[in-house]
Amino acid sequence: MSIALGAAIAVLTGLGAGVSIGIATSKATESIARQPEAASSINMALILGCALAEATAIYGFVIALLLILMK
Repeated sequence: MSIALGAAIAVLTGLGAGVSIGIATSKATESIARQPEAASSINMALILGCALAEATAIYGFVIALLLILMK
């Protein structure tokens, strides 16, 4: 029971990653709308931030799988 609870908590990192990617995308879209000439640098920062947020979600998923499979 406690292993399943730990795995569920580890998978919740995907929720945080999804919210953070959504917020970052909306802010980047607003920034590009205000300064179209800076679109390339904004896109570069957005892609880097989204990759780091997604990596956090993947780490949580891997930890959940390890908890479930190593019982």
